[in-house]
Amino acid sequence: MKIINTISRLLAFQLTREEMLNFNKYHLIAGMLGTWLVGMGRYWDDPKASLLQHLGLGSLIYIFALAGIIWLILYPFKVPNWKYFTVLTFISLTSFPAIFYAIPVERFTAIETANTINVWFLAIVAAWRLGLLYFFLKRFTRLSTGNILTVTLMPICVIISTLTVLNLHRVVFNIMGGVRNSTPHDASYGVLMFLTGISMILTIPLLISYGVGIYKNKKRRVK
Repeated sequence: MKIINTISRLLAFQLTREEMLNFNKYHLIAGMLGTWLVGMGRYWDDPKASLLQHLGLGSLIYIFALAGIIWLILYPFKVPNWKYFTVLTFISLTSFPAIFYAIPVERFTAIETANTINVWFLAIVAAWRLGLLYFFLKRFTRLSTGNILTVTLMPICVIISTLTVLNLHRVVFNIMGGVRNSTPHDASYGVLMFLTGISMILTIPLLISYGVGIYKNKKRRVK
């Protein structure tokens, strides 16, 4: 029950820094189990998904990679008690909102309507998890708002760019070639294409802001 309470408080943006510091292996196990289940639910009806995605293993690999990226990005700021385990546990526990993806809306609606609903699910889950990341970094690291915004957006840009390289190009080629084998997730790919453009625009300003933030933080520690 304590773990369920922790997850509920985290998803409601109420978890304290002390509670985050007390993450243990049971929190991580619960988070990984949730990630695995929603990972399978996310792709169970997507014929374009790989075997790893259908088995939920792709989602597990994703949280390990994302946690590593976030941990590395924040490492130069020398945040007290900044540990990979804490970041990984947090990321795993934020997987639960993705249960929306498992709702089989295409069973009850036309493909066009299912596309629209899935885009809304994507927007809700993405905004929720992005808000949770900002909340976690703000409360845990206690850095300035500018630094938190920078390090919150940086991993998102990295992930979207990686998705573009690994998967999105196939969707683009299919659209350009006139292949229209519609699935309930096609509209989500369109959103991803839009976000990719925004990420490319933000990359340079974010890198500059990141470098300035590290420099100022280092000077502050020296004084």
